[in-house]
Amino acid sequence: MAKTYIDTVKYVVNADFEIKGSVEKPDIIGAIFGQTEGLLGDQLDLRELQKSGRVGRIEVKPKSYKGKTSGDITLPSSLDRVETSIIAAALETVDRIGPCEARIKVKSVEDTRTKKRQDIIDRAKQILKTMVEKNIPESKELSEMVRDEVKTAEVINWGPDKLPSGPGIEESENILVVEGRADVLTLLRADITNVTSLQGKNIPKSVVDLSHKKTITLFVDGDRGGDLIVKNFMETGGEADFVCKAPDGKEVEELTQKEILKSLRRKIPVQEFLAYTFKEGGNQRHSRHPRPDHHRRPEPTRTRPEPTRAPPEKPNVAPPTKNKEMEALEEELNRLSGTLKATILDKDMKTITEMPVKDLTRTLEKEKKAEAVVLDGIVTQRLIDTAEKQGVKYIVGVKQGTIKNTGKVAVFTAE
Repeated sequence: MAKTYIDTVKYVVNADFEIKGSVEKPDIIGAIFGQTEGLLGDQLDLRELQKSGRVGRIEVKPKSYKGKTSGDITLPSSLDRVETSIIAAALETVDRIGPCEARIKVKSVEDTRTKKRQDIIDRAKQILKTMVEKNIPESKELSEMVRDEVKTAEVINWGPDKLPSGPGIEESENILVVEGRADVLTLLRADITNVTSLQGKNIPKSVVDLSHKKTITLFVDGDRGGDLIVKNFMETGGEADFVCKAPDGKEVEELTQKEILKSLRRKIPVQEFLAYTFKEGGNQRHSRHPRPDHHRRPEPTRTRPEPTRAPPEKPNVAPPTKNKEMEALEEELNRLSGTLKATILDKDMKTITEMPVKDLTRTLEKEKKAEAVVLDGIVTQRLIDTAEKQGVKYIVGVKQGTIKNTGKVAVFTAE
């Protein structure tokens, strides 16, 4: 007779079934044993596994209604995760019970040790509480214990992606975006609550949408991976405003409160970060005067300011026909220098509206009389595509990213 129990349950396989006919519990269990017999070899035969106590009693809870039978199957296992997964998959091969067609679908494989671990944690907290009550620690130690416990408890699951975040994410207008849950915990311990995380390699849509509404600072690790996260965030539609990095070779989760605050004080505009980080030739300085995008001369490596500006070169598309138009564009770019703002101008080179660079594309989509756009930032493909649709003739910016320009819009940069 098969054993009805096993000494150590590691996993529990949960499945449901549907049968086109009325059958009884013994019919279902018999079909499971019968149709899996010899399928996986002697070592994973269900009867042998039950005899050795490595698989427990298979529980079946059938319900019959209108000539059909459905219900749940529970199979406890002390096998490792690979072998348990194989047994779970074998259940799904059962396609007939008695004379009736059947379907078995595995819903989940629960690790029972997870609950045990939680029980251990809960019990450990009780024991620790008793120890604290009977053996009062130093006041500083007690304060640290309470503070860390409260800060850890403040982590919330925000948005449809259930992203680990601080409780201040909803009401704050300035949001820090870090890479993972451990980074969130580190910032909470430093009394920073307006934080959320990406929690993976893909950029969550909820964070992208959030970046269109609030001021975003990307706080990334001090390695190449952190640089790529910033680039990926912007390329997938995110609109970050600032970037700050952990010290070289360090991760955000490793930082002390002093290091965190020091890193945040050193944040820089995201456009400046991208220009200097993903640019061949290193960190070079450049003038603020527009030049066409079809011809890029090498930038000087000296650190002295550029000499008095030279007139812009001619682009491969029609440039402004009047000198006063070009002068107006140059003056507007110089005026915006360092503001991270943009302006939309009409055919008389008069300002229609001014806004932060991160709001430029959305604003331009609604503007019907735009003739030119000037921005203290990087000219992106998204901006050029929008400008073409709105009939814009000129775009002037600090520099341009990797773009494909059809020539309908003349692009000038300050490099």
